[in-house]
Amino acid sequence: LGEAKRIAAGVDRLFEDALADRCDGRDRLCQAMRHAGIGGGKRLRPLLTVAAGRLFGIDEGRALRAGAAIEAIHVYSLIHDDLPCMDDDDLRRGKPTVHKAFDEATAVLAGDCYHALAFELLADPATHEDPFVRCELVLELARASGIDGMGGGQAMDLAAEGQPLDLNAITRLQQLKTGALIEYSVEAAVIMGRVADEGRARYRGYARKVGLAFQ
Repeated sequence: LGEAKRIAAGVDRLFEDALADRCDGRDRLCQAMRHAGIGGGKRLRPLLTVAAGRLFGIDEGRALRAGAAIEAIHVYSLIHDDLPCMDDDDLRRGKPTVHKAFDEATAVLAGDCYHALAFELLADPATHEDPFVRCELVLELARASGIDGMGGGQAMDLAAEGQPLDLNAITRLQQLKTGALIEYSVEAAVIMGRVADEGRARYRGYARKVGLAFQ
């Protein structure tokens, strides 16, 4: 529990640094993003990235940046999932959802900017000195969050609303909607550790099982 709190505090610090008020018309957006992303949440994904990073001797600060990028994608998805056009939720983590605390337009922009922040963190040399590693980190996160990952899983969830699903269909939906980002949480450390393709299967398998167990 202490380790989880420490990693969560590190993610919060990265978000706070990125989301300081601009002292102009963007301040409301910054406030909305802080409301959504700072404090609360399990921070399972960055915790996995940091823990996996230790296997490869990756500097914790760099692993934490990659984990924060994953968490930024997760926060963006929650903001958008809560919107009236999706799940229309009023509460998230014990406080009003962004569109309730602010407004729908600000919520959409807050989600969009968390999506952008994820790739900004990964593409920064502070995350890894090797541009080819950074490029692969960006590519794989895009895959994990897009139509063949989290976004596609959410679409499947919306399409399945009110319909009975068998175990295979539920498993596939959850592998995409929730599991893909959890898998990437370990994959990011593997990429940063420059593990060869043939050595990655065991880590992917482990992360896939963690994702299913979590769901």
